[in-house]
Amino acid sequence: MEVNKLLKRNHYDEMADQIKQMILQGQLQTGDKLPSTKELSERFGVGRSTAREALSALKAMGLIEIRQGGGCRVISQVPTEVLLPEMASLRMNRTTLLELMEVRQSLEVSIAAIAAKNRTEQDLHQLHLVLNEMVSAVGNDIEGERTDVSFHVMLVQATHNAIMERTCQSIMKPMESMIRDIRRAELYANQDVAIQLLKEHTRIYEAIRRGDQEQASQAMRSHLEHVESILVKYI
Repeated sequence: MEVNKLLKRNHYDEMADQIKQMILQGQLQTGDKLPSTKELSERFGVGRSTAREALSALKAMGLIEIRQGGGCRVISQVPTEVLLPEMASLRMNRTTLLELMEVRQSLEVSIAAIAAKNRTEQDLHQLHLVLNEMVSAVGNDIEGERTDVSFHVMLVQATHNAIMERTCQSIMKPMESMIRDIRRAELYANQDVAIQLLKEHTRIYEAIRRGDQEQASQAMRSHLEHVESILVKYI
């Protein structure tokens, strides 16, 4: 499995795209095992959390399965991405972003509750690792964005619901692009805001750790309302 090392840091989407092309072009066949997360991260020159995000994206496309213990296997050479009819023609405008944020809130509030019910000890371990990375990333917009995305991706994984993963993937990709183009750095470069976001993510994690579905939903709703209050200033 020959890959090109990524020139930019933390681009899990570029890593996922490289592996996706290998699958679509037949370099990786149905039934083939992928290298371990550790080996993939070394080959691509990225961190393990970035590699895990890339694998999660491939799973959401229906191309691979992620087995207990972290092993991955190609299960299809045809992506089964879940896309809304109008998603291909999204324009950068206020109405579209607000609508996406409404959909995201509806999804993620439910995701937090389901994760609180279905999460495993391994899920909690991964979420805790990302929270620790968030502490180091306070005030660093690039790392702040990466760890924020990682946290939410891992929450979806913690639901252990493949359809939820695919649906969330179809919503989050265009939304993340739109937010980034507007003023994403405000969320992470501002140290006070970054510290508050860390507290919010910690509340979500603690509720999920306790298995408290109601508190997990409330903490997620509060977090997303805070993010929206910042973003609407720039649209």
